[in-house]
Amino acid sequence: MAFCLEERLIYAQTNKLSYQELLELLCDDEKSNRKDNNYKKRKNAAKLPSLKKIEDFDFSFQPSIDQKIISDLATCQFINSKENIILVGASGTGKTHLAISFAIKALSKEYGVYFTTVSDLLYNLHISKADNSYPKKLKQLINYDLLVLDELGFKQLPKYSSDDFFAIISKRYEHKSTIITTNKELSDWNDIFDEEVLTRAIVDRLMHHASIFNIKGKSYRMKEIKKLEGNMG
Repeated sequence: MAFCLEERLIYAQTNKLSYQELLELLCDDEKSNRKDNNYKKRKNAAKLPSLKKIEDFDFSFQPSIDQKIISDLATCQFINSKENIILVGASGTGKTHLAISFAIKALSKEYGVYFTTVSDLLYNLHISKADNSYPKKLKQLINYDLLVLDELGFKQLPKYSSDDFFAIISKRYEHKSTIITTNKELSDWNDIFDEEVLTRAIVDRLMHHASIFNIKGKSYRMKEIKKLEGNMG
């Protein structure tokens, strides 16, 4: 309020506002400023690797994705319903772009969001066991309204990492929403986790309330590379 007071006093005098109207203006300024600061704080905490918007996604290049369904999910009703999103596809097909886009929409609606690659997540959880911060970190991961886990499936996980992954998924199940991007079909997740029973338990919990997208299109990166080569030629 102090920051805006001088300008608002001039505005109030020029427009002959009452004391009540001036106070309402100052309160609106304070409310807007707090909302902006809260958004910036949550955005920084979300650790998004880049800013990718749904409006910038080229659906014509990936016809296997239903734009209407994506638009519906962008309302973030899936977070209210405690549902998940699983994006399956080869490298460069836009999985991470969509995941980040949903995260940005969630932030704009004042949800708590956190983005991480699966490898970074499990590494940080593993080393946290050495300084006894594991329970605190696990609790943080469980409590985010939306947790985005990127790049599941690039390598098989050791037993202790599989157990940590299951702990997160099971505790968030029907309580919070999770987005997962993966290069492997769900039927091939036995190649990721070391036990078939554990794999089934993870898949069952994720799929029970989930929107699943199998992206069959070509790589955006290869498209850009070919475009660049064409321009250079």
